[in-house]
Amino acid sequence: MTDQIARIRITLDDIEPAIWRRIELPLTNSLKTLHLAIQAVMLFENYHLFRFDVGDASYGIRFDDDYMDPPTRDAGNIRLAKLVERGITDFTYTYDFGDDWRHSIVIEAVLPADPTADYPRFINGERRAPPENVGGPPGFEQFLEAMAKPRHPEHKSVLQWYGRPFDPNDISPDDISARMETLAKRRASGKAAHAKRKA
Repeated sequence: MTDQIARIRITLDDIEPAIWRRIELPLTNSLKTLHLAIQAVMLFENYHLFRFDVGDASYGIRFDDDYMDPPTRDAGNIRLAKLVERGITDFTYTYDFGDDWRHSIVIEAVLPADPTADYPRFINGERRAPPENVGGPPGFEQFLEAMAKPRHPEHKSVLQWYGRPFDPNDISPDDISARMETLAKRRASGKAAHAKRKA
């Protein structure tokens, strides 16, 4: 049987114009791998906690002293295939509970995998994602305004904080592809090690 992949659209909520990415990920991958792929395509640095809300369940990093109700389940223990089997095609992803970056996740299609492609892979997207620790949607709006106007009273300090100019239209596809390639190599080495153990 041919391996299958999910084509997934990720849209950052509460931001206009929309910041979105489309990726493809094998159905055998877990929500934890989806988290890492989102980090890669949004050019986030994986500094903070995350959570997927899927129906009534939450998935993320599980802690022994988790007081959430219901408790957070381990994102590494649920595969995309399980969600598709249950008919779940849309859910949410939250990254950095301080900045509270909420993303709408939609499984747009389930397709046969391309045997010549490396997965996960980036397909397309629009607009650059916010930098880490910018202060959520309101902070990002202020950041963009200060960056865009050299005479803005905060321009110099924001530029110094970020360290370089920020082009909201440049999603840096080469940087995204390099990060996704790293994930794909990690996946390939994991598959090879698994096959070796089974042999």
